[in-house]
Amino acid sequence: MTDRPSFLERHQFLIYRLFSLAGLIPVGAFLVVHLLTNASVLGGAASFQSRVDMIHSLGPLLVPVEVAFIFLPMAFHAVIGFVIIANGMPNVGSYPYVGNVRYTLQRATGMIAFVFIIWHIIQLHWLGAPLGGGQFDPHHATSTAAAALRPTWVTALYAIGVLSAVFHLANGLWTLGITWGIWTSPAAMQRANVVSVVVGVVLAAAGLGALGGLQATDIEQARKTEDWMEEQRDRLQPPDSATIHQAAASSEDRHTGE
Repeated sequence: MTDRPSFLERHQFLIYRLFSLAGLIPVGAFLVVHLLTNASVLGGAASFQSRVDMIHSLGPLLVPVEVAFIFLPMAFHAVIGFVIIANGMPNVGSYPYVGNVRYTLQRATGMIAFVFIIWHIIQLHWLGAPLGGGQFDPHHATSTAAAALRPTWVTALYAIGVLSAVFHLANGLWTLGITWGIWTSPAAMQRANVVSVVVGVVLAAAGLGALGGLQATDIEQARKTEDWMEEQRDRLQPPDSATIHQAAASSEDRHTGE
């Protein structure tokens, strides 16, 4: 009597393709936006703060957007990735071909990136606040991020995490095309390889540039810039209904008193 195939085995074709697709959209797309947004700190505290303000202008929609389009796809990609790693048999030691090296690095960087992302969320995202993290203040983006990354060893670990995530995405872009049958000839694979290298170099430069920019940040000056920008936002923000009602009540009281 043969054992019944597992759910993963029965639906492996679909699951693996959804896995590779999730690695590109939305997880990979988010990584690109995130790294380029962070790189805006090279233009100064005001530049970075304005982009963070744009993201947080979603208001109450930000949390469900993060959960639906970032955390859930990322969790799915990570779980299936670990399943693939658990069932994989890299033979780079016996056959050190380029493909085998990339195979091994893809899985190694995936594990490093996973640990890094968990640490990053605990340290800077609001979800990490109960664990003593959540150090990032969206109203003081540059100064709080720079303070969190001020220790050299923290920046060094971030550099390793960023480079791992970038390699995992760039190399995954190449393997995705093979999985989906987009490039099948050696010439097409070579062109795709060039594109992947360019994407990796650009994103690595953005990620490392952001880390360098935060390391060079004058935290006190950045805080002053952020406070000034917050004051300007408060002045331009229209009053809410409660404020309008309170002002109307105060005006009516004054007229009654007369």
